[in-house]
Amino acid sequence: MAPPPKPDPFPADSQREVDAGAVFVLESKGEWWHAGFHLTTAIVGPTILTLPYVFKGLGWALGFFCLTVMGMVTFYAYYLMSKVLDYCEKDGRRHIRFRELAADVLGSGWMFYFVIFIQTAINTGVGIGAILLAGECLQIMYSSLSPDGPLKLYEFIAMVTAVMIVLSQLPTFHSLRHINLASLFFSLGYTFIVVGACIDAGLSKNAPSRDYSLESSGSARVFSAFTSISIIAAIFGNGILPEIQATLAPPATGKMVKGLLMCYTVILLTFYSASVSGYWAFGNKSNSNIIKSLMPDEGPSLAPTWVLGLGVIFVLLQLLAIGLVYSQVAYEIMEKKSADVKQGMFSKRNLIPRLILRTLYMMFCGFMAAMLPFFGDINGVVGAIGFIPLDFVLPMLLYNMTYKPPKSSFIYWVNLSIMVVFTGAGLMGAFSSVRKLILDANKFKLFSSNVVD
Repeated sequence: MAPPPKPDPFPADSQREVDAGAVFVLESKGEWWHAGFHLTTAIVGPTILTLPYVFKGLGWALGFFCLTVMGMVTFYAYYLMSKVLDYCEKDGRRHIRFRELAADVLGSGWMFYFVIFIQTAINTGVGIGAILLAGECLQIMYSSLSPDGPLKLYEFIAMVTAVMIVLSQLPTFHSLRHINLASLFFSLGYTFIVVGACIDAGLSKNAPSRDYSLESSGSARVFSAFTSISIIAAIFGNGILPEIQATLAPPATGKMVKGLLMCYTVILLTFYSASVSGYWAFGNKSNSNIIKSLMPDEGPSLAPTWVLGLGVIFVLLQLLAIGLVYSQVAYEIMEKKSADVKQGMFSKRNLIPRLILRTLYMMFCGFMAAMLPFFGDINGVVGAIGFIPLDFVLPMLLYNMTYKPPKSSFIYWVNLSIMVVFTGAGLMGAFSSVRKLILDANKFKLFSSNVVD
């Protein structure tokens, strides 16, 4: 007599009936283009303005190579992840959370907690970073209008936090679709503004002298290269693809690939143009934010102030959308525990806990952003440790475990090679980021009005 089938530890249908995090926050109503909007907001952010600085650590040839390889590998990884999710859905196990997908496919309870820990670190880190950078955008605009004004960075962070508290009350991931469409246009807007400004600056009579040489010390060159690679990995990473696919109306099969194609079309337009124009104009003098290179502390601005001001406004507005997208996993976890799915999404029973918990979460992110204006260095470590396993290792492992390609097959060895190479790159990137954190330690000051690059 055959043994009875083992019960599914994550029964998708029954969870969606009783789990408020799934029913409310991860409401499945979206179309493929909505997934494209969410993905683009999660990946194409103001961090692309650091790409000339990335090329500073790699040079032209290696910079192009690493950017292209990272793009191809992440598209491939996200495609495999989508295939695994589609396979599970056809098998009657639709997974809407990264942590449950990993635990189910890999059959390991500790994997559930590993993924939730890494996701929480990434999402909270991005939330803090978005508020910090948005506050810095306000400070830049304020300083240009009132150079001797009394307001400090932490006050602008408080303003951004207040706006984020209001926006955080949008109840579902799907309800961000219009905001994320606007975010897509904002990313195109500030990229083309910066590209035009860099080309104009490079051709002007005030153009800075260009030097594309790398650091003279061999060890410094290696560390800079791995730091640049970890920055690229963090730029391409998102770590929330299953949650984005969860917003698609079932059946989701095939829809995510269309969303990925939309997202990577925007990536192609923005990543290469920003990196090439910025590095061409400033060479190894490129700042970690290319807008700052266009607004040097000494000498005239290399672009009209109103043009750069418009770019900064676009960056500011997109940062609000990014903060909202990366908060959704935290909100889903909160509502899974605090909300009652049997009552309405806007019932007093569910509305009051949502208001309190999301407000407290945003206040925490805002407080950390104000207290740690050197959070960019910390986030570099989080990015290297977090994005590499979630976006460069687990998708390949999940595919090999789900589809079980023969060990002699080409795809098996491609996936295994990617896992090994990027695990090593992640470890070296983390080491390089920790090294930079230590070197910058003398610049750190709690509640400072200056962001450490």
